[in-house]
Amino acid sequence: MKAIAVATLMIASCAACCDVEYAADTQSPSPVPILVELFTSEGCSSCPPADALLQRMDGDQPSPGAQLIVLSEHVDYWDHEGWKDPYSSAQLTDRQSGYVRELGLSSAYTPQFIVDGVSELKVTNPQQVNQAFQEAAATPKIPVSLSSVRVDANSPGILRAHLDANGASLKHNADIYIAVALNHAESQVLKGENSGRRLTHVAVVLELVKIGKLEKTHAFNQDFQVKLQAGADPRNLRVVAFVQEPGSGKVIGAVSQEKIN
Repeated sequence: MKAIAVATLMIASCAACCDVEYAADTQSPSPVPILVELFTSEGCSSCPPADALLQRMDGDQPSPGAQLIVLSEHVDYWDHEGWKDPYSSAQLTDRQSGYVRELGLSSAYTPQFIVDGVSELKVTNPQQVNQAFQEAAATPKIPVSLSSVRVDANSPGILRAHLDANGASLKHNADIYIAVALNHAESQVLKGENSGRRLTHVAVVLELVKIGKLEKTHAFNQDFQVKLQAGADPRNLRVVAFVQEPGSGKVIGAVSQEKIN
């Protein structure tokens, strides 16, 4: 029996997802980073349209004034329903459970979109989608940057990079996370609710690690390293860094880097 219930939220079709129109935020002089997390599973028949919408968000960047930084986070509570998702992780299930607690939700479900750690995205409600992105784009973010992102030539299983974040305006300490994700992933599903379908995904999280803490009024300037999964192709990886307040879950800064040396 699954420990986490699957909600009745259904996304009827990819076409329905793509009918969502995004309102422009004309007040921002430069794109504001917005972290969009999709909790999904290859074992869930209502997830492929949401996966397709996340790909559209990533590729088309349909919200003017914002940079949508997307992450596809595959949970593992569907793995006993006929198909084991090769990208699923108990860690990501735990992360979703944390949002359920912080947002006061009755249960976790798939597909579930979380925006900047503080709001659900109801993709069947275009007005709510517009409002969620407008509010996120209007929320001040701290500067976060990645540099020297590379895979160690002497240790090909290690990704190294440097992160800078400015906490001068912070009132509370915050945690700094690094996600290593596949730019593109495909699966031929053989069993379960999606049996016979070939599924595609974007920004599939392989590793999610906390590398440190950003202290209020201070700066964070530090090299870091992340151990990669065996066989990971650097040409198909992206690195996402984000700063998140513990407790509230609010994401206060984010950056994405797809070019890895």
